[in-house]
Amino acid sequence: MSSSKQTHNHATIKAWAEKHGGVPAIVADTVKGDNDGVLRIHFPKHSENKSDLKEIDWDTFFENFDSNKLDLLYQEEKSDGEESTFHKFINRE
Repeated sequence: MSSSKQTHNHATIKAWAEKHGGVPAIVADTVKGDNDGVLRIHFPKHSENKSDLKEIDWDTFFENFDSNKLDLLYQEEKSDGEESTFHKFINRE
């Protein structure tokens, strides 16, 4: 059985992403004016098309993450026990 976890802890998020080969990114065409862009954690090994994503550093990622009061909802593994890269950003409650 798979289960999701939720956090806004920077060290936990970075460790989870890097464990699964993820890098911080933004959707390139969402950067406009004061908008820093839509955040993503990109998994290059699992992606055929990354042209719409722009890699950013972790400091920039977490500045955007915190200013938007986000949490990361993520899974460690799928219900069949395989490694999971499922994640989404949700509003912090």
